[in-house]
Amino acid sequence: MLSLNTLRTKFGIVLSVVIALALLAFIFSLRYEMGFGGNDPKVGEINGDKILYSEYYNEYEVTKNNNGGAEAYDEAADERFSQGAWQSLIAKHALIPGFKQMGIVVSDAERLSMLSGEHASGVFYNAFANPATGEYNVNGIAEFLTQSEANPQMHQLWNYINSQATLERQIAKFSGIVKGGVYVNALEVADGVRNANNTFAGKVVARRYNSLPDSIFTVSKGEMKKYYNEHKEMFAQQPSRSISYVVFDVEATQEDMSALEAEVKNAAAEFAQTEDIKSLVRQNRHGSIDDRYVSKDELSKAESAALMAGKTFGPELSNDVWSVARVMDSKVVADSLTLSHIVVPYNEEKLADSLYLAVKGGADFAEAARNHSMVETAAAGGVIGTMPFSALPVEFVAPMEKARKGDIVKIATGNAIQIVKVDGLKGRSKHVKVARLEYPVVASAATTRNIHNSASSFAVEANGSIEKFNAAAAEASMTPRVAEIANGERSVRGLERSQEVARWAYNAEVGDVSEIFKVDGDYVVAVLTEIDDEEYKPLSEVEFQVKSALLNDKKFAHIVEQMSGATIDEVAASFGEEATDFEGVTYGSFYVNGVGVEPRLVGAIAATAEKDVLSAPVKGNMGAYVFVVTSIEAGEQSAEAEKVRLQAMMEGMSQQASLFAVQQMAKVKDLRSKYF
Repeated sequence: MLSLNTLRTKFGIVLSVVIALALLAFIFSLRYEMGFGGNDPKVGEINGDKILYSEYYNEYEVTKNNNGGAEAYDEAADERFSQGAWQSLIAKHALIPGFKQMGIVVSDAERLSMLSGEHASGVFYNAFANPATGEYNVNGIAEFLTQSEANPQMHQLWNYINSQATLERQIAKFSGIVKGGVYVNALEVADGVRNANNTFAGKVVARRYNSLPDSIFTVSKGEMKKYYNEHKEMFAQQPSRSISYVVFDVEATQEDMSALEAEVKNAAAEFAQTEDIKSLVRQNRHGSIDDRYVSKDELSKAESAALMAGKTFGPELSNDVWSVARVMDSKVVADSLTLSHIVVPYNEEKLADSLYLAVKGGADFAEAARNHSMVETAAAGGVIGTMPFSALPVEFVAPMEKARKGDIVKIATGNAIQIVKVDGLKGRSKHVKVARLEYPVVASAATTRNIHNSASSFAVEANGSIEKFNAAAAEASMTPRVAEIANGERSVRGLERSQEVARWAYNAEVGDVSEIFKVDGDYVVAVLTEIDDEEYKPLSEVEFQVKSALLNDKKFAHIVEQMSGATIDEVAASFGEEATDFEGVTYGSFYVNGVGVEPRLVGAIAATAEKDVLSAPVKGNMGAYVFVVTSIEAGEQSAEAEKVRLQAMMEGMSQQASLFAVQQMAKVKDLRSKYF
């Protein structure tokens, strides 16, 4: 029987498979903490449709609930849910309407054939395949549908799975149409055979651009503007915000260190004398008790020497943490155990009991595992392998404490029941469960308050303009850091957990000084220095790049004019250079040995048809080149094999490019960072 939790866990993988589009990263925050009141702001635009907060929020909730919900919720899962929700909206507003216009539909009969397994569906397979055997479980679908009749959550999940399977099928059909339009012609095959087969060697002369001083060439403003306009796509950019910020580090003072040391020593003295370790640890917010029993080899040398002798370890300061430890309990147990197991769902207790009695009575354990266990080890007959006692899950400790080879036990673990067989044991030694007091070295409340006051004073002095911010930083002897936050980014690069800073920047005006942000334990104050919503970087920002390109053009022309000679050696002599040997160059080469990374040179060499012929000058990234090919070694790639290779490559590229093109045509605007 398929549980809702099991299906959710399995189905979580599908998010990254169904929609093969670039994921846009961000972390979602709670709805009513955003301060929207009764407003429903626009958080994006897809295919001309406004994406309002409410629609996005609902899509996020559906995605989260159908992929583990609160049970799988952490920062990483939250990001996956957020990405999945946004991609679902792209599908809803761009892909699905487009498929409908093209007549790409999935009929009921086709959907039933997908469900039955007649036509494979990755979505249905991921949701309903038997984890033990990898086989598609049609009966599992019937069981799930029966359960969903009385369970609204399962019914919602079923609708979600169906919609994703339908979308997967539509994408496959669309990709098939694109794939069907790909054709490799005879010229491409011939060119491919030549490129795949030929390996070139020869000599090359390089004249580097940096060998000529910039001062002998003139680049006018008009030339720069013309180049910029002709190559504008090179300077496309994402809208961005630029900030300058200072960080007030919250660090412990020497007085804090001394006070903490005294506190730790007092706590350690009480810890060493108490007879009720558990109560003391529970009452101390710095206390903890290890879940596992460990051997002496798994403790540090200093800890092992004290704890195994029944003494208290510490207090000791290491890596800014004061540590004190005592043995809570000890056992003499096997050093390692070799185990096999059968795992069934927690609600299949009758099945677990029958399997337990069967294998206890002599039934083949490995066969029972292969037929009934729901985890990956089933294929290997349930074999887990050998593990140290300290690595056993908490629930295994008591049953395995006095285990002997051949023992079979039934253990309840979380959402499963495990039937465990002891295949072997090795060694026996003392293992201990350790109680600990760990005091991190942190700033005291008084120190934190003082640093916050300094940040507050700075914010007051800096408020009003960029100039005041910089003056306040100079007065405080602080060096502001700078950062650019591109559209869609939810944090400041180089500043951990800085979502609030990024969100403030998206809603601020140039010259605005922020409130005090607490970022990763420190305090941050920022000023917005620039808003750049232009589609292209202005010429003023890329002037150096444009000028360098134009200088290289002029230098190349100058080098070609100065070049003389009918042979490679004569050309080299005209520049006071020597020809350099190269070898092993193919069409797919990354660089030319002795020269470096020069794609145009590689292409020119690979296009050479005759040996011992001086080439025309090649304009590279770093210089001008002339070469002679002296050797062309042929390979064995056939035209038929090359046609198959090119066809497969072009089909794959076209399918990927088509989905990317759809997203580009949809003109997706992601404005979520202003609110989340």
